[in-house]
Amino acid sequence: MLSRSSFIKLLDVVIISPAFNQNVLPAAGFAVRFRYNEKNYMVPKPGSGYFRRKVHYPEEYTLKPIPYTNLAGRDPVTGRVVVGTLGGGIKHPLLWVDYTRSVPEGSTTLTEKVLEVFPEPTRTAHVALVGANNACRYIIATENMKSGDLITTSNELSKIAVRPKEGDAYPVGSLSINTVVCCVEAYPGSGGIFARAAGSSCTILRKIGQRVIIVNGTKKKREFSIEQTCMAVVGRVSNKEHGSTPIGSPNNLRALGYRPRSGLWQRKTGKHGRKIRRPPPTKEMMHPSLLPKKAERLHLTSEKFPYHWT
Repeated sequence: MLSRSSFIKLLDVVIISPAFNQNVLPAAGFAVRFRYNEKNYMVPKPGSGYFRRKVHYPEEYTLKPIPYTNLAGRDPVTGRVVVGTLGGGIKHPLLWVDYTRSVPEGSTTLTEKVLEVFPEPTRTAHVALVGANNACRYIIATENMKSGDLITTSNELSKIAVRPKEGDAYPVGSLSINTVVCCVEAYPGSGGIFARAAGSSCTILRKIGQRVIIVNGTKKKREFSIEQTCMAVVGRVSNKEHGSTPIGSPNNLRALGYRPRSGLWQRKTGKHGRKIRRPPPTKEMMHPSLLPKKAERLHLTSEKFPYHWT
């Protein structure tokens, strides 16, 4: 039987060598019980992502509620419990919210009328039903949006800063500095990525060349560099009282889909001071196809490199 050091040397030969011979296996009865932590390859994980629900989106956009499956903290692939504090709760209808503020082809502006603003239980922010040209959709409502308002969407990049009203959508390059925006795109065409939760917002900090620096409204004050053609909605997201509204009782927390925790974790009170950290550097956002290619990583799959060898 191979020793541990001999097996690690054999593991390096099997993984790094281009001429991989599957017939070269360790002695019988030896099982791999550790994960090899290196930068150029990794052991595959059972799955990761959103473990609350799995939404079954139809092929075409619809105003009807979308069916979904509650995962209750389980991995959708393996079925194992990943997050033990999720599950149960009241099953509410889920609406398809359009995060993309775009205009039809051949035009530069689009004017829509707000038909209704109402809360949606599956989201923290309120949702607005808007319509134009015999077509309706759901969007994230801003703080002071109400029924009967007319909102404008324009994808024209102007040299002089525009004077928009709340709820309008413009490229960030057309807005002036210190403008409060929400539902900001990370790159053109991605749809709203930043500031979509209740009461959240971003502020246009400065402009450098063809890029715009925005800062989020949270305590971390993260800075992001985006292209000047990225769309953003003027104003702050609705339902700003969501974060300060008390839940009331543990029963209400169960109705929201949260299970009891262990009670061992406690938030830091700052009694013994706090660490002073410098703010993180500005993160440059761009389309995934324009990102620099990462180094090729070898995955230890069951076909080429099984977990247990016998």
